[in-house]
Amino acid sequence: MKQLFALLSFVLLIHAWPADVAAQAAPKPRKSPLAVAQLKSGKTYVRIMYSQPFKNDRQVFGGLVPYNKLWRLGANEATEITTTHKIKIGGKTLPAGTYTMFAIPKQNAWTIILNKEVGLWGDYDYKSKMDQLRFEVPVKPVDQSWEAFTMKFDKTGKTSVLTLVWDRTSVEIPIEILK
Repeated sequence: MKQLFALLSFVLLIHAWPADVAAQAAPKPRKSPLAVAQLKSGKTYVRIMYSQPFKNDRQVFGGLVPYNKLWRLGANEATEITTTHKIKIGGKTLPAGTYTMFAIPKQNAWTIILNKEVGLWGDYDYKSKMDQLRFEVPVKPVDQSWEAFTMKFDKTGKTSVLTLVWDRTSVEIPIEILK
């Protein structure tokens, strides 16, 4: 009888275990979901992976994202840009590879930073000595309020514009595909 009870308990445990493990392992939805902006021109491919925070009735720039402080250009993991060939971004040449993108927002201009260290969580372990390049872009106000932080490419032939927009603030980064 003890053997039957032990066998029955084992069978019940095995039957219930996968559902319990699956319930514990199920990922929770992110408050700031992952998003991708991508550009393909000829053999050159540019992809930006970022987490997309939402305004949620908050003051974004000068509040949630302070002025004159390093920002990871999104939420959660630091934003990463990958390019398969060298490009000109913000007027400066960027070799092919993967870089972390940061910004220092100010009221009238942002400093954009591309850093050689990847796999960072936020901007906690940022090291300026790993910067590949920096440049400034002007801020442009927009009429429509954007709820989600958004990155998008607008292509015009060999050149493109990477637009970063959130709330009523926009910056445009010129990108040129180099051959």
